[in-house]
Parts: sequence; C-alpha cells; structure tokens
Amino acid sequence: MNHHWPGRRFVLWGFLAFFGGLTFLFLLGMGLTLALLTDFPLLNVRYPYPGRALFVLCLAPVGFFILAGIMGSLSFRRFGRPIAEILSAIDAVARGDLTIRLNENGSRPVRALVRSFNRMVVELERAEQQRRNMTADIAHELRNPLHIIQGNLEGMLDGVYEPSPENLSATLDETRLLARLVADLQTLSLAETGQLPLHPTRFLVADLLADVAASFASRAAEQGVELQTSATAELELLADYDRLDQVLSNLVANALHFTPGGGRIRLDASPAGDLARIVVSDTGVGIPPDELPYIFDRFWKGDRSRRRDGSGSGLGLAIARQLVRAHNGVIEASSQPGQGASFTIELPRPPS
Repeated sequence: MNHHWPGRRFVLWGFLAFFGGLTFLFLLGMGLTLALLTDFPLLNVRYPYPGRALFVLCLAPVGFFILAGIMGSLSFRRFGRPIAEILSAIDAVARGDLTIRLNENGSRPVRALVRSFNRMVVELERAEQQRRNMTADIAHELRNPLHIIQGNLEGMLDGVYEPSPENLSATLDETRLLARLVADLQTLSLAETGQLPLHPTRFLVADLLADVAASFASRAAEQGVELQTSATAELELLADYDRLDQVLSNLVANALHFTPGGGRIRLDASPAGDLARIVVSDTGVGIPPDELPYIFDRFWKGDRSRRRDGSGSGLGLAIARQLVRAHNGVIEASSQPGQGASFTIELPRPPS
C-alpha cells in the first residue's frame, strides 16, 4: 500500500523517542566514565592512561550512533512500519473504508496479524453488502403487495372495480402477506441477535413429526403427494416444541412447492450418538448445485420457473437455520437435480 498514513508518523516518532532516550543514557554514561577516567578535580581521581581513554571515548559515540541508526532502521522496517500501517488501516475502517487491504510484510507475528486484519475487513465488507442487499430485498418484497393493495383500492374508489367480496378478499390476502412478511422479518432478526425467547420442554420427536404431517396432510393429498413419517419411538428432545414445529413446517411447505403430483415427502428421525437427527426429504425437482450454497440466505427463492407458484417470502429457510442454531444445532441441505432434496437437522439430545 502506498498511502501516506498518520500512523506511520506516530510510530516513527515513538522509535525516535526510544532511541533518543538510549542515546541520552549512553552519553550520560560516557560523561560519567570520562569523569572517572580523567583528572577530574571534584572526584580527585587520576587514571594512568588518560590519553588512551579519551581516544576510546571519542570513538565510542561514533560507533554507537552508526549501530543505533542501523538497528533503528531495521527495527522500524520490520516492526514499526507494519504496525503503523495496521493502525492507519484501522482508522480507515473506522471511517467506513472497507476496501482497504494490507500487504503481508514484516515478521511472522506481524504477518499473522495482517492476515487476520484482512480477513476481518473481508467479512465486514461481506456483511455490509448483505445488509444492503437485504434492504433492497425488503423494499422489493414490500413494494409488490403494497402496489396491489393500492391499485385495488384506487380502482374501487374510481369505479373501475366493484367492491365485491372477491376483490376485497384479494386485497385482504395481500395484507396478510404483508403481515406474514413483517412477522418473519421480526423472527429472523430476533433469532440472529440471540434475543428470540425459547420455551424448552421435553417431548418425543415422533409426536412432533406426527403433528407436522397432520398439518400438511390435506394439502399434500390435494397435490397428490405422499407424506410419510418414521421416528425412533423413544427419541426425545429438550427444546422449544413450537419453534421446531415452525422449522419442520417451513421445510415441508418448501418441499411441497417443489414436489409434483405422485411424489413423496418423508420425515425421519433417529438417534446419532449424542444427537437427534431429523431428515426431511422429497422426490421433487431438486436444487441446482450453483444455488445450493445460497438456499439459507434471506429472500432466496430459487428459479421461479421451478416453483409451483410464486408465493412465499423467501425467509423460510433463513428462519429455519436461525431457529436450529438457537437450539445449538445444525442444518444442512443436499440435493441431486431431478431426484429431490434432503434437509438434515442435528440437535443435542437431553441427558437420560
């Protein structure tokens, strides 16, 4: 980096003060030594070889200044300059410049510090970009239903549309979509900041899977999709039942969007050591490999052409991941295009 940074000047003055102090102490010692080795009336001391002592004492400062200059230059180049660059780069980040990067120069500890700093700035830049993308996505998601509501109401006021139950129902559906989007955003925000309240209870995982399957039974039957469950009888969890129900409901609803008639959705639960493993799999169209790393991002909806409809806020999988993390668990996805997708949740089991 070729910036002229105030931090470098600060560190340089620190090095100058340090070596200046050493120089002062050296000269003070030389003066005292000179007083001891020469005929100094106040000390009443005589040295048998004053000429030789004076010659050595005259050459010593020259050698000291040369050695101090070399050591100071090498030390500043090895330690001072990289530290000065880091300090100045920190100031730049504090001012909002997240494009700054440092070259890995200096000693091994300094290079490790620079690598850590560069990684930190990269993560900050990525988080800032995600924040901007999220703001744009929220604005886009809110704009569509608001435009529909506004258009319907204006049409009714102008007499273009009749205030019939059908038109009013369509407008009401859009308000429900807005309310659901706001609720999803609130849940996601609380989960990400660790402020989402959890109410853990002890329950059988088989009961949870049965409740989720019962909630989607009629919808699955309408689409011609077979919904199956399988769970180890004694498998228990100590967790928030409603939140895990929300997680599995999001996964099953998402699977129904992508599974055509004649397909199958399975909910399986089994122990895996100290963990309880829950798998939601389907025989739908699957997820393309290039989309798989992003399916848990906010507002991810995938290829619209692969969906059965355009509903959904795009927050279901993001909420599912955060709720699982809130239970100290992990969720992963795998898929083979054309063969379906599988979501695996692993949660810690309570002590028996």
